[in-house]
Amino acid sequence: MVRHPGTVGAGVLAGTLGAVAAWHVGPAATWLPPVRKILSPSLDGRGRPDHVALTFDDGPDPDSTPHFLRVLAEHRVRATFFLVGASLIRHPALGRALVAAGHEVAVHGWHHDRPWFPVPLRDVREVGQAADAVRQICGSGPQWYRPPYGILTGGRLAAARRARLRPVLWSAWGQDWTARADARSVTASVLKDLTGGGTVLLHDADRWSAPGAWRATLDALPVLLAECRRLGLRVGPLREHGIERGQERPPAHPTQRPASR
Repeated sequence: MVRHPGTVGAGVLAGTLGAVAAWHVGPAATWLPPVRKILSPSLDGRGRPDHVALTFDDGPDPDSTPHFLRVLAEHRVRATFFLVGASLIRHPALGRALVAAGHEVAVHGWHHDRPWFPVPLRDVREVGQAADAVRQICGSGPQWYRPPYGILTGGRLAAARRARLRPVLWSAWGQDWTARADARSVTASVLKDLTGGGTVLLHDADRWSAPGAWRATLDALPVLLAECRRLGLRVGPLREHGIERGQERPPAHPTQRPASR
C-alpha cells in the first residue's frame, strides 16, 4: 500500500508532538507523593532521620516575611526560603535579611506560573535569571530549586540542571494557601505526614494564595516547632538535612493532575 505524503507527514508531526508532550509533562508525575517517595527519595526531600527540613515558598514579601523571621529567631530555628526572583528584586533588603539571620535561600523561579506549554528556552533563561538574582542580591549561591506549584516539567528539570540547582519538593505540607486554612488545619496537615527525615512545605507570602493566608501559617509555626522538639527532631534548613543524591530521572508519565498548589 502506498501512503500519501501528507499522511506520512501528519504521522511524523503527531509523533513528534507526542514525544515533546511526554518530555514536558512526564516529570510532573513527581508531584504525586507516593511516586517520588518510592522512585526519587532525594526529590521527596528525605534526609537524616533525626532532622526535619523547614522550607517556605513564594517570598519575599515585606508584609509577611519579617513576621516569620521574628518567630524563627525567637525559636532559634533556621529554614530554607525558596524565593521568587521577580519579588526578590523588588525587595532586595528582605533577601539580605534572610541570609543575615542565618537562613538558606533557594530558587522558586522568576515568576510564579503554571507550565501549561513547553517553553524550554524560557525555562532555562528564567531559572538562571532567578539563581543569579539570589546570588547577587543575597550574596549566597543557591543550591536548591523548587518549581512553582511543585510541577517539575522536562523543561524546568533541564533548566535546574543547567543552573546547577538540585530540584527538591516536599514530604509534608501545610495546605496553607486557601481561605479556609487556619492554624489548626495547617498544623494537622503537616503532622499527618511528618516523620524524621521529612521536608515540610509552608508559605511565608500570600501573593499566590488567599489574602492573609500566611497568618494561619505564622500561628501554626510555634506549635509545629514544639511538636518537632517533643518528637526529638531537630529543625533546620535543607543544607543541614543530609539529602543523598538519588535517582534524578522521574517517571515517564503522570497518572494524576496536580492540585492547585
